[in-house]
Amino acid sequence: MTGSIEQGTSQTHGNTHILHFLVKFPHPMEGVWPALSTPEGLGAWWTAVDVLEPRLGGTVALRGLGAGQVTAWDVDRIAEYTLDDGARVRFHPEPDGGHGSALRFSHEFRGEGDSEQDWRDRFERLIGRLG
Repeated sequence: MTGSIEQGTSQTHGNTHILHFLVKFPHPMEGVWPALSTPEGLGAWWTAVDVLEPRLGGTVALRGLGAGQVTAWDVDRIAEYTLDDGARVRFHPEPDGGHGSALRFSHEFRGEGDSEQDWRDRFERLIGRLG
């Protein structure tokens, strides 16, 4: 069994855009977490990471996207990165059935940013990386 992108929505409130996705994996959360919370994991499917201090308030620098801080961190549960331009990316894996997991994802940004299709493509890469 492979993973799947179950749901994707896009909302716009004035100049603020919010993308939400639900991505399911046949792996436990512990198997998905490193892909969301380590420089090697994120770099394999999303973007290169120059700095990532894995703790609340830690520094994060995502190549080509900017720097900011870790604004939520709970090992195996939540990783949220907020960049200096106000963009926020939140990964929230949770159990899904027997041995699988589901990733609740949101990306909030102002002005121009990644499209829903950009994130679908990235999640397809992530699913492929996790096998």
